[in-house]
Amino acid sequence: MDDVLAIERRPDRVIARLNRPEKRNAIDREMIDALHLLCAELEVDPRILILTGSGDGFAAGADITQLRARRADDARRGINAMAFIRVRELPMPVIAALDGYALGGGAELACAADIRIATPRLKIGNPEPSLGIIAAAGATWRLREIVGEGLASEMLLTGRILTADDALAVGLVSAVRAPEELMPAAHAIADRIAAADPLAIRHTKTALRAPRDAHPAIDGELQAELFESAEKMRRMTDFLERKGHP
Repeated sequence: MDDVLAIERRPDRVIARLNRPEKRNAIDREMIDALHLLCAELEVDPRILILTGSGDGFAAGADITQLRARRADDARRGINAMAFIRVRELPMPVIAALDGYALGGGAELACAADIRIATPRLKIGNPEPSLGIIAAAGATWRLREIVGEGLASEMLLTGRILTADDALAVGLVSAVRAPEELMPAAHAIADRIAAADPLAIRHTKTALRAPRDAHPAIDGELQAELFESAEKMRRMTDFLERKGHP
């Protein structure tokens, strides 16, 4: 697995680096299989995930050689889509640290993350129709949810590629950092998440993913569990004692 996905494991986080720099980190079946294995690990042992790329890019797309060979049954299996859904549904937050190209499947993997940050070199978009296919691994619904229907339609129908400044302006990324500051910035975000109660973070992510008609009932149920937790009592007691309250 570590051949195409270089993985560093820490107690509170995992850093996974797409590792096919000679192919601009193009996402092939082996990388998809590696993502599934990593997701299986993080489903059992939840930790923050930081996704990034090797070399000077995130992922220039799916592997075109493999895509060209795929047929109707492959499309119906949703090979990339199922892996990216699994990434999105991980219990703890996923941070995508983007440098250089994040195109096609690379953009769709980035959109599966909860938080995206980038360098000024970012170029992100979905040019799939120019290759005779659609962006079928999440862009047709996730991109619309992130940037709105109008811009998503333009990007998906015209192949428009956004720069880092464009992506920041429309909320596709939340911050732009110099290349040497990208991973420290990703870790700083992970540090802030890790300082909070892990169960509260997991429940927040669950609530964020829930459809609108599930609210406010789901918030109340998740909060009910937290209100009874020993960690809530400990953290609130510590807060009050620091502030000098009885």
